[in-house]
Amino acid sequence: MTTSAELVAACDRLLSPERFKDYTLNGLQVEGRERVARVMSGVTACQALLDEAVAWEADLLLVHHGYFWKNEPVAITGMKRRRLATLLRHEIGLLAYHLPLDAHAALGNNATLGERLGFTADGCADGELGEGLVWLGAPPAPMGAVALAEHVGQRLDRAPLLVEAPEGGEIRRVAWCTGGAQDMIAQAAAAGADAFISGEISERTTHLARELGIHYLAAGHHATERYGVQALGARLAEEFGVEHRFVDIDNPA
Repeated sequence: MTTSAELVAACDRLLSPERFKDYTLNGLQVEGRERVARVMSGVTACQALLDEAVAWEADLLLVHHGYFWKNEPVAITGMKRRRLATLLRHEIGLLAYHLPLDAHAALGNNATLGERLGFTADGCADGELGEGLVWLGAPPAPMGAVALAEHVGQRLDRAPLLVEAPEGGEIRRVAWCTGGAQDMIAQAAAAGADAFISGEISERTTHLARELGIHYLAAGHHATERYGVQALGARLAEEFGVEHRFVDIDNPA
């Protein structure tokens, strides 16, 4: 058994949250019991995941989407009160990493999504591999937009929404960024990508894709961000000997 402080320190060393200007607090958000034997991970610290953590008797909850977002109401009432009360009543700590978990070169959401999709990563659109958020690489083989969408759907078990470029040809270079990164499509196009994959789509994204001449796939915010937290949890289990369990709370978004 290890301590919560040791696990938090290890995650901070791995993910370097101080490098990021984020919309939330990265690191330990809610303090739980000192000794940790069981770590549960999930994408979002929703009430359903909290209930799973209570039932499993987890000591620490590790997530990508935690609490205390910029500009959210600060009053601890309603849903926020119920969530925090669940954690505090059962002495479960909450550890959350947002952008640092997206960008990590080995354990991050972009790295693990690329592995899941069989992409060969070779750089970032905005810097050295692992330091930026838009990743670049090659698909398993050159393919058309529909074939790429089918491949993504099979690997993620969720059919993506596809916007085809008017004159888009064979896809040899692809860019991706998990979650709500649809507005990074311009960076992907400027970097020479034939297709860009992210989680969400906005009304404007369709027009951007068509006018930039790049295929766009919205593969699901939740669906694209399931793998980084699993990789981080597995790393903690291997390094510290804690028991780790990932729980996937279904989310169609």
